[in-house]
Amino acid sequence: MGPHTHGEPPKLPIQGVAHMIAVGSGKGGVGKTTISVNLAVALAGLGYRVGLLDADVYGPNVPLMMGVRETPYAIEERIQPLERFGVKLMSMGFLSPGDKPLIWRGPMLHSVIQQFLRNVDWGQLDYLIIDLPPGTGDVQLSLIQSAPLAGAIVVTTPSDVSLEDARKAVAMFRQVRVELLGIVENMCYLTCPHCHERIDVFSYGGGRKTAETMGVNFLGEIALDPEIRAGGDTGEPVALRHKDDPHAAEFIEMARRVVERVLQSAGQGPSIEITD
Repeated sequence: MGPHTHGEPPKLPIQGVAHMIAVGSGKGGVGKTTISVNLAVALAGLGYRVGLLDADVYGPNVPLMMGVRETPYAIEERIQPLERFGVKLMSMGFLSPGDKPLIWRGPMLHSVIQQFLRNVDWGQLDYLIIDLPPGTGDVQLSLIQSAPLAGAIVVTTPSDVSLEDARKAVAMFRQVRVELLGIVENMCYLTCPHCHERIDVFSYGGGRKTAETMGVNFLGEIALDPEIRAGGDTGEPVALRHKDDPHAAEFIEMARRVVERVLQSAGQGPSIEITD
């Protein structure tokens, strides 16, 4: 993106972070954090230096899905991110564990997001994945308006309700001039465990059609599968598995497409050699 205009404050880069990618959705319940977690793990598996910022301060699920329950500490007023599976992590869930809800208003949300971005010692990262809260509220706008994002990913399911909200999310990112890396269609089909045929639970093709209609890249389909759910619940994301595992393969291929789109948008060639 070009220089800031219309009196907007400059979007200051995060020291050491090459590319920041926001993962958003127009509504909750579409598996946005599942996509964020497995994308981060898949990128790390491909050899990239990766961080994952859980910006969903009201419903931080990254600690559970990554199997981390420790509390971060600070060195010289710099918060040290936790790390698992080669991914550096920060989440409000590390600082406020348990079931106690957070009741915060806009200014407090803005402050914590800025601390997570700029007071965390992220080190050198190729990609910082930012798991946004669902919707188009204060947290999303606070982050988008203060950090130079390489792009955004919108997560949807094939249902008409989800697709309608996904279009709103795409429109929001465009309105604030954030590059759309693409749409991911999650929970798009179920494979029958008995006959092994595909069942389109929420209809078929809505994510791809929406991407085509809105001129957005389609990043892939992710199945509705108990293995993916179990991976999140146990803190062992399926993207950790070998590339020959069909559950892992979907996320690895999605990660490759995301890298390709980021580098195309930045006008770069391959940043490092990707190994299997």
